[in-house]
Amino acid sequence: MPAAPAEILSNSPEFTVSELSSALKRTVEDTYGHVRVRGEISGFRGPHSSGHCYFALKDDSAKIEAVIWKGVHGRMRFKPQEGLEVIATGKLTTYPGSSKYQIVIEAIEPAGVGALMALMEERKKKLAAEGLFDEARKQLLPWLPEVIGVVTSPTGAVIRDILHRLEDRFPRRVLVWPVRVQGEGSAEQIAAAIHGFNALEDGGKIPRPDLLIVARGGGSLEDLWSFNEEIVVRAAAESMIPLISAVGHETDVTLIDFAADKRAPTPTAAAEMAVPVRAELFVEVTSLARRSLASWQRIQEHRRSELRSASRALPKLHDLLAIPRQRLDRASAQLPRALRANAHVYERRLSAIGGRLTVTTLRSQIDRGKERVERLAASARRCADLHIRQRETRLKYVAQLLNALSYKGVLDRGFALVRDEHGQPLHAAASVDNGQRLTIEFADGRVSATADGDGTPAAKPKAVPAKPASKRTTDFGVKKVQGDLF
Repeated sequence: MPAAPAEILSNSPEFTVSELSSALKRTVEDTYGHVRVRGEISGFRGPHSSGHCYFALKDDSAKIEAVIWKGVHGRMRFKPQEGLEVIATGKLTTYPGSSKYQIVIEAIEPAGVGALMALMEERKKKLAAEGLFDEARKQLLPWLPEVIGVVTSPTGAVIRDILHRLEDRFPRRVLVWPVRVQGEGSAEQIAAAIHGFNALEDGGKIPRPDLLIVARGGGSLEDLWSFNEEIVVRAAAESMIPLISAVGHETDVTLIDFAADKRAPTPTAAAEMAVPVRAELFVEVTSLARRSLASWQRIQEHRRSELRSASRALPKLHDLLAIPRQRLDRASAQLPRALRANAHVYERRLSAIGGRLTVTTLRSQIDRGKERVERLAASARRCADLHIRQRETRLKYVAQLLNALSYKGVLDRGFALVRDEHGQPLHAAASVDNGQRLTIEFADGRVSATADGDGTPAAKPKAVPAKPASKRTTDFGVKKVQGDLF
């Protein structure tokens, strides 16, 4: 009779779910470690609220869950996008909570040129929709810049080609901002260089360039990818200094070419766009000077011809002066007779006026003048008398007011004014020292005295009932109480 199944399995080890999950986790991680997986991103909806990214990698027949931690995602050069075929590098592990395995991605890159082109095209549409590639915002290049800023690698052949071409055409001052043109961190360096040149102040220790050239030699799409990064494209679009992009060869196209103010097919062509040929300018200036001189000579000859024609049309000098000379001769002949006639006229007028000036007329005018002077003198005396009377009246009023306010009126009522030896009034007995010399002024004169006492105030007299205050009505009809002065 066969044994029960429980008895058959009785020798097998027993695991808890957690123990089994941990064992599977160690097996997967130890067996595979770091792997590179190629597949299409599926189910990516952007970073989670925690900052981590969760999606899947799939191909035609399988799918694997993937996760990118927040810190790794922030450092990634390529960001995951839905439907993009990528090559992911990371570690295989398991997630016990749902009994599935997954890859924790540490790096990600597009799989092949096709993926890069798709990513580039999508980024181009996004930036174009923001208006970064509009022709209306592009600036004109300066005709002859004084300072040219170059953003490129300091060790490559590009900077030598640019300097050599500028030396051949028109030597200019060149400032080089050395950067990495490919690899990790190259995009950030290129953007920082563009912003750095724009941040220079006019007239500073380091001159601010009039033109920027962002250049790199040829290479694959992966090599030129730094110039497709958003940070570089936005820096080129925001540059206030006109910018020429010279990335790769003529057939290479990067997104910075659309944001730049001018695209050059090669770095050498960028140098040719930056400055004219000085020798050609000399030839052109010489030609313009020669043409200007020839034009001036033609104009002068034409003016001489016009002047000769005009001079022939003008009358002769003696013909112009003949009639004025005749008029002068006639006027000079008539002048003596006219002078005599004018003198006779004024003589008759003077005689007529002199006949009217008799002694009687003069006396009459003098009498009228005397009468006027007498009237004015009488008026002046009346005014003076009136003014004097007004002043006398005012003086009397002021004297009466002075007498009313003077302390002598108080002295007339039997009071006396006590002064010290310096003539200053004394107001209290406490201020008088024993033996002090005093002067007492009465209404009819002054006497000298010597203080005899210790200056102790006298006993306060009994209060005397005050007389009822007289009531007086003011000029405004309001009654108020006015007491006596003493």
